Amino acid sequence: MLDRRNGKGRGITSVVPMEPNEPLWKRAPRQDENGKPFSDFMMVIPKLRLKPAHIIQDTVTRIEQVLESYSKHVVFADLNLKINVLWVIVRPVPGICFDLPCAINHHVPEALLVAQPTF
Repeated sequence: MLDRRNGKGRGITSVVPMEPNEPLWKRAPRQDENGKPFSDFMMVIPKLRLKPAHIIQDTVTRIEQVLESYSKHVVFADLNLKINVLWVIVRPVPGICFDLPCAINHHVPEALLVAQPTF
């Protein structure tokens, strides 16, 4: 899990929990210090958990680099290898939920944005 709640520009803190935690929906921030709601998106990285450890680590490193380049906007990120899902919570900046997933996909081409199709 990557967590950046402090908002002080110190980069993204990597946190690897070693014991069971509360459910993600309880841990993830929903609004900023002024009560303004955050935005979020999810990406699926098919079969990532089945890859060799060095490929998983390389993928995580590439994702972290992208998230770090958007660190002003990224509030929280969680990569769940059990279900191959990256969940990112961001400050509500116009275009961020398009630009950031595109940047992640550029560096991790197998990462796919979870989105509702238009009908």
